[in-house]
Amino acid sequence: MALALALGALLAALVVVFVARPFLREPAPASDRLDEQGAVERLRLELLEARDRALAALKELEFDHRTGKVTDDDYREQLGPLRRRAAEALRALEPRADVRPEHVGGRH
Repeated sequence: MALALALGALLAALVVVFVARPFLREPAPASDRLDEQGAVERLRLELLEARDRALAALKELEFDHRTGKVTDDDYREQLGPLRRRAAEALRALEPRADVRPEHVGGRH
């Protein structure tokens, strides 16, 4: 009886180890570099940054105009180019955009 109990416990332990083995192994990473990005991801980050800069500049211009730091004429003069930059960046982030990164952010 004791032998059967010991064999049963051993068999149970082996089954637990066999079933748990895939969960205990550390998967091998494709790359250990955290800062490694593909060309597409770098382009997307550049476009996101260009969008954020353009939208922040629009927000700042609007605030400066409302507080009187920017005159009406200066506001109208600066508003168009900033809106174009923001629109270019937003269009470039669309899935089927045909805007190259050198055209975004005023880098013509």
